[in-house]
Amino acid sequence: MMTVSASKFKEQCLVLLDQVGPEGILITKHGKPVARLVPVQTDMSRFIGCLKGKVKIKGDILSTGLKWDAES
Repeated sequence: MMTVSASKFKEQCLVLLDQVGPEGILITKHGKPVARLVPVQTDMSRFIGCLKGKVKIKGDILSTGLKWDAES
């Protein structure tokens, strides 16, 4: 994993965005890690909507199924 100081990241942000690999870039301040820049995972986008029409909801999904009284 590439490590850069916060000041170097500030100076070269756009270049580093083009260079970020799958492992990401560790950003440090005074030698201590403060953030990690990682690329967006695009391979998960194919899962959005993949269960449409395959899942059936029974009953009220916002209910626990238990009757209760707030005053008791």
